[in-house]
Amino acid sequence: MGSSTATSSSQSDGSRMEGWLYLIRFNRIGLQFSRKRYFVLDGHLLRSFKSVPSSNNQDPVRSAIVDSCVRVMDNGRESINRKVFFIFTLYNTSNHNDQLKLGASRPEEAARWIQSFHEASLKGAPEAVGCSKRRWQSFRLSGSGRSHPTSVDWTLSSADVIAPSPWTIFGCQNGLRLFKEAKDRDSSGKKWDDHPAIMAVGVVDGTSEAIFETLMSLGPSRSEWDFCFYKGNVIEHLDGHTDIIHKHLYSDWLPWGMKRRDLLLRRYWRREDDGTYVILYHSVFHKKCPPQNGYVRACLKSGGYVISPVNKGKQSVVKHMLAIDWKCWRTYLKSSSAYSITIRMLGRVAALRELFKARLGNYSLSDYSSGELTRNRRLPLKEGDIKSDTQIQADENDYDNSIGEVDQTESEHAGLVSLNDPDDEFFDVPEPSDYDESENGWMTECSHQRSQDIRHQKLSTAANFVKRLHDLAVQKRGYVDLQEMVREESITCSYGSTLPKDPTCTLPCSLTEADPSTFLIRGENYLEDHQKVKAKGTLMQMVAADWLRSDKREDDLGGRPGSIVQKYAAQGGPEFFFIINIQVPGSTTYSLALYYMMNTPLEDAPLLESFIKGDDAFRNSRFKLIPYISKGSWIVKQSVGKKACLVGQALEIHYFHGKNYLELGIDIGSSTVARGVVSLVLGYLNHLVIEMAFLVQGNSREELPEFLLGTCRLNHLDASKSVCLKQ
Repeated sequence: MGSSTATSSSQSDGSRMEGWLYLIRFNRIGLQFSRKRYFVLDGHLLRSFKSVPSSNNQDPVRSAIVDSCVRVMDNGRESINRKVFFIFTLYNTSNHNDQLKLGASRPEEAARWIQSFHEASLKGAPEAVGCSKRRWQSFRLSGSGRSHPTSVDWTLSSADVIAPSPWTIFGCQNGLRLFKEAKDRDSSGKKWDDHPAIMAVGVVDGTSEAIFETLMSLGPSRSEWDFCFYKGNVIEHLDGHTDIIHKHLYSDWLPWGMKRRDLLLRRYWRREDDGTYVILYHSVFHKKCPPQNGYVRACLKSGGYVISPVNKGKQSVVKHMLAIDWKCWRTYLKSSSAYSITIRMLGRVAALRELFKARLGNYSLSDYSSGELTRNRRLPLKEGDIKSDTQIQADENDYDNSIGEVDQTESEHAGLVSLNDPDDEFFDVPEPSDYDESENGWMTECSHQRSQDIRHQKLSTAANFVKRLHDLAVQKRGYVDLQEMVREESITCSYGSTLPKDPTCTLPCSLTEADPSTFLIRGENYLEDHQKVKAKGTLMQMVAADWLRSDKREDDLGGRPGSIVQKYAAQGGPEFFFIINIQVPGSTTYSLALYYMMNTPLEDAPLLESFIKGDDAFRNSRFKLIPYISKGSWIVKQSVGKKACLVGQALEIHYFHGKNYLELGIDIGSSTVARGVVSLVLGYLNHLVIEMAFLVQGNSREELPEFLLGTCRLNHLDASKSVCLKQ
């Protein structure tokens, strides 16, 4: 009746996305189950069917409007009834109870749907009512009505920062190029440190998705290529992108007489917009997995894989990095031997390459779709193929979508919460699969873990995530639990003066402005040549900063009495402030507030004026951040990246507009991916130099070239030196 994977097609009135997805729901005893439905997203209209529609005029089971109030959150990988899904949630920024949780069987499929919903949200719905004015509205109502671009720009280039490569090649072995990390202090070629970061790079004949699935597996199939691996399991599932895993290693590949090693790792993964997968590891302590007899626990300072598609997705460049302490006595094993052990372990990339070559030899071309190795991982083509012998009637919570004055045409499309088919809530028996789930390894990882109920959990909090990490501390210098840090006494806060400026970049826990020429922005002819150019300066000057902590979110700092903003406002001068308040929620909420000021009239910068006077939907589609870790561990640099991103399409931003200021409250807790990245960065925080640039994206010829609003350089921030606000 149709392909089980998502398919996309083009129509004259815009993009169209359709395919099988799974509704992820909860029964009355709090357990999750899945229900297969065929979804069609045509423009801003989302429809669901129980089977592939025979025509465009067929009436759907449910339908809803996707407008500028809609956000999509990537929840990562989750096991439900012994079946692995890649989950994402649609939710209404003006009503968090109006949400829809969906699952795809493959990460690429989920990524395409997420991108399609991003684009539909940017376009909004015709003749729309602003969501900011009708905050109780459901998904059926639309956003601002302003014309927005039709795609989320994560930039075409691999990076938007000009920076020297941190790697130096030192050899080639078994078809793999070998690199060592170039230390800032080691530019003269001095001896490596005790545990250097080493990277192997090779090309594998497989799609990035297939390689990602192979690398994530902890099942028996891993022994087909990983000669170091004996067995492994998941100790704790933190969220869809993060877990704690335990690996036992064989000893036969280690030097004679060396005891067996094991690794207890925090594993984090994400997918980039270009199809690149990133898997990061570092060692941790965990009370559920103490050191075991017969094994010496090695310490992985940082490591992981980067799998980037090339050759139209048919091949992938695989980078494998390790910085590991094997916990060997120096009298027994020289450091040079430790290097050789690490290099030998990196040889797994060559084994992975040979595995995919063997697979290519055993499969005909018909087994591949768009260069992807499918291994017969297709879902049943018919809805009737799903067999259910256990049916439990679930509670029904009638969701009233008729509140307010809505005309008949709008009320035909209910909120997305109604797409859950309340009349059809059953448990699904796991569908028959054409491949062995236990061999794939994901089912065995996750089947013992109970799925989390997020029905009543607001998407803007990371408190549970922080609590789960309470007992974790990493076995290396620089990673500690923020909740265990020594706290200073609460002091009276003078907003705008809690983080000192230091142009010399020598004072710890300070900041200054970064060099604008480090960052690449859209040039005057970007629409024709797609070329980015070095930024020449900034529109605004950074005049103050705050580094705060509290037991709640701290909003509208610019409007508080005694702040630098209000002092200037009392003088009645022409100064205008642009405040960026980055909020990291949890049991303790950290806020980094950056204050930028301009003396010239807003009319002199039309794009900025449109941003300040525009609605939230317009602002979310334009505000852009370029991050850069100029000094720090490879694992942190890799997790943060150097690509520009539209912040409002990935995170919730709360806007506060005063007479002489606009403040952006960026909620890091509103994204699972962002929480994972920031939790990692916070662990290394006082060993990092972080640079950022902020700008408003230019989309038309009149708005180009772009200009930077401001930059910052954060020098070795210390969470213990943040100012605690009195309540």
